[in-house]
Amino acid sequence: MQASSSVNPENQIAFPFMSESEVREPRAGVIADFGYGAGFQETGLIPILAGGAAAGAVVLALVASSAAEPLLVTLLGILAMVGTFTIFGMAAGHIRIGERVRQDDIIKALADGLEDGVLVSRRDGTPVYGNSALRKLAGVTPSGELRTLEAVFGSEPRAAAAYFRLFRALERNEPWREELEARGPDGESTRLWRVAHRPCPVPGHARELGPLVLWTITDVTVDRTRHTHEVRGLEAALERLDAAPSGLMEVDANGVVRRLNWMFLRWLGIEPTGLAQRGLRLADLMSQQDVEMLANAAAQFHTQGGAGLDVSMKSDQGEPLPLKLFVRREARGGLIISAFPREQAFAEADAGSADIRFARFFQSAPFGIATISADAKLVSSNAAFARMVPEGRTAAGMTAAMALARSSEPETLRTVEDALKQALAGTISITPIEITAGDQKEFSRRLYISPLAQGDGSREAAILYLIDATEQKALEAKFAQSSKMEAVGKLAGGIAHDFNNVLTAIIGFSDLLLQTHRPTDPAYKDISNIRSSATRAAGLVAKLLAFSRRQTLQTEALQLGEELTEWAPVLKRSIGERIELKLSSGRDLWYVKTDRTQLEHVLLNLANNARDAMAEGGRLTIKTRNVSERDSQKLAHHGMPVGEYVLIEVQDTGSGMAPDVLSKIFEPFFTTKGVGKGTGLGLATVYGIVKQSGGFIYPESQLGQGTTFRVYLPRYLPENEDEIVTQKAAKKERPQDLTGTGRVLLVEDEDVVRSFAMRALKRQGYEVIEASSGVEALEVLAANDWQVDIVVSDVVMPEMDGPTLLKELRKHNPALKVIFVSGYPHEAFETSLDRGEQFAFLPKPFSLPQLAAKVKQELGR
Repeated sequence: MQASSSVNPENQIAFPFMSESEVREPRAGVIADFGYGAGFQETGLIPILAGGAAAGAVVLALVASSAAEPLLVTLLGILAMVGTFTIFGMAAGHIRIGERVRQDDIIKALADGLEDGVLVSRRDGTPVYGNSALRKLAGVTPSGELRTLEAVFGSEPRAAAAYFRLFRALERNEPWREELEARGPDGESTRLWRVAHRPCPVPGHARELGPLVLWTITDVTVDRTRHTHEVRGLEAALERLDAAPSGLMEVDANGVVRRLNWMFLRWLGIEPTGLAQRGLRLADLMSQQDVEMLANAAAQFHTQGGAGLDVSMKSDQGEPLPLKLFVRREARGGLIISAFPREQAFAEADAGSADIRFARFFQSAPFGIATISADAKLVSSNAAFARMVPEGRTAAGMTAAMALARSSEPETLRTVEDALKQALAGTISITPIEITAGDQKEFSRRLYISPLAQGDGSREAAILYLIDATEQKALEAKFAQSSKMEAVGKLAGGIAHDFNNVLTAIIGFSDLLLQTHRPTDPAYKDISNIRSSATRAAGLVAKLLAFSRRQTLQTEALQLGEELTEWAPVLKRSIGERIELKLSSGRDLWYVKTDRTQLEHVLLNLANNARDAMAEGGRLTIKTRNVSERDSQKLAHHGMPVGEYVLIEVQDTGSGMAPDVLSKIFEPFFTTKGVGKGTGLGLATVYGIVKQSGGFIYPESQLGQGTTFRVYLPRYLPENEDEIVTQKAAKKERPQDLTGTGRVLLVEDEDVVRSFAMRALKRQGYEVIEASSGVEALEVLAANDWQVDIVVSDVVMPEMDGPTLLKELRKHNPALKVIFVSGYPHEAFETSLDRGEQFAFLPKPFSLPQLAAKVKQELGR
């Protein structure tokens, strides 16, 4: 068959033995056409059939004529010879009937059946051929071409460096292998790939193709994960050895000490670092006679599972150490030695070895230990094991799998059963099995299974170690959630600060325009809508700041019983007439210190969520009561310090939430409501307000049984009664007349904000001088002989920020009044000021009345 040497339009090099279409999109099961077994082309079949028909017509014409008898006899003789030759050729195997299987089809079918990706490319990385696995990983371009590995791995930040080393080795024509992280074929999950290449010579086609390279891409994610789990399992096993109340030692078949737990190291006075390099042998710790006696005893009592001997070991300082040793021989010929100080050793010298191992030593272990028989039934267990499985399931004869995983998922039960079978068959595995327990799947257990030596006559075929991982799982989940919330919070806080400057200008200039227009003017309504929208946007920004815990809280001492009575009408209007509102306040409630407006926002948000969960009506109950320090000790909430709190409990009779939804409710932008019906910031904001107030919030819900939120706010002890009286008086004495007199220095780097504030203050009768930075403010003050009554300054400014400006002002006028304005809370910059520094604070965005009221309040005029 004549070889084709065509090149596709996209500069893809083609095999001489492949058609152009096969290079661009290789056929399933075809890797190359080496010319084995050619068949008829579809276009040549018609001429052949026509020729055969014509020849047949000629033969019939000759047969029909009387003069054709000699010719006919000759033709029959030729056909007989051809038939005889064909029969002998078929018998010898030289002639076969039917289509011959192409060798290249077989090779390519095998390549497409591989799980690993296979790629043949040119030296510059241009793909020539890729099997099915490679095409699935790399994908194709819009024009149908196979994507290059550089396009697959070069854009991955974690894989770019490794691919660069592969490509440099490719340029040197040197085989190379790397492991790199990149996205899998699904485009989402991160996988670990082992990528290797080597030269790929094609005999007879080097001139047409040039040097080729064979790539293999293997997914090794599962192997690496298994290795990581094995290492972690080994580390966990070592930690358990260190926690044991006895000395534990592992010695290999050559007498080399492989491992010592912490107790043994302390007794012997050996530093753990460098133990492996030291090459410590058992003969270094005791006399040779004791070593031989220990080995003989282990062999003699092998069928009984162990032996106890009194020996005198040597510490690292050469001092004698009298110990009682219990030894057990491992299947590989090594020894496992347990040691106890001789005066604390077991008194029952004639007790059975199983009783010695479990009744005394294992009963004091801080983790669960149990042994099972050859038919996977429990033989014995310690107290810790009994505490971690349901009551009544540790009785001898109980199937171990049912005792451990009866309340778990069927898949977990099958996993435990398979692991038990492997252990009973003698397979050693240090990979733990994760088990969930409890009616609500609230407990986590970690199970390790190890086989025991067979043929020793004992009933015990394997040993189980059960560790309570509930707290660890909870802490891991809490840490992951906290990290995610903190990251999103920092981003939200930074964006909110910039938005506050913009909203301050919009709200401020809207106030100025409203003062120059009458309500009957056509533009008045438009301006009002602009201001209303800006105020709504400011509310969203406040939610972002609350979530990121960077909002400004105007804290004050609150008595929640009184506040709840005032909020009742607002709450009732919020939940509607179909829902019953029930309020219950405890007696003599303690004070809490928080922002009254923000706490009201918390209750309104929880009430609105309860309303949405009770579409057909129901009851919303809000209770408050004191939580003493003693009561807080009984709470099972993780992470809440012991102390005195005031509890706000919000309970509804709605539809409730599933556990997977309940675990995500405080995440930002998570919502179960339809599109356009919720921002997903409501409960995230609630969480931020409560945490910024120093409190804690815990939800509890069950499908069909409603939801309860419990908010714990720390108790606040007022310094004296005058503090409460002054606070109540300040509420009543809010200034109504906002006009005033005096000279104001306005320092703001945002031009639009400074322009609005200056016009607003001038309208109220103040004389205003302005500056765009702290440095310019000092120059302006110097030019005015430092004669100003009050300074209104931004906090974050170029060259010199607000706190630095305040320190410079104090050098010239220690009594000068200062108001800071910022989109961040004042706690964010208080640490950069001198302790006890006096200043006022106005959060952004602020309106014209708020600015004028704050200045008048500080000047006292």
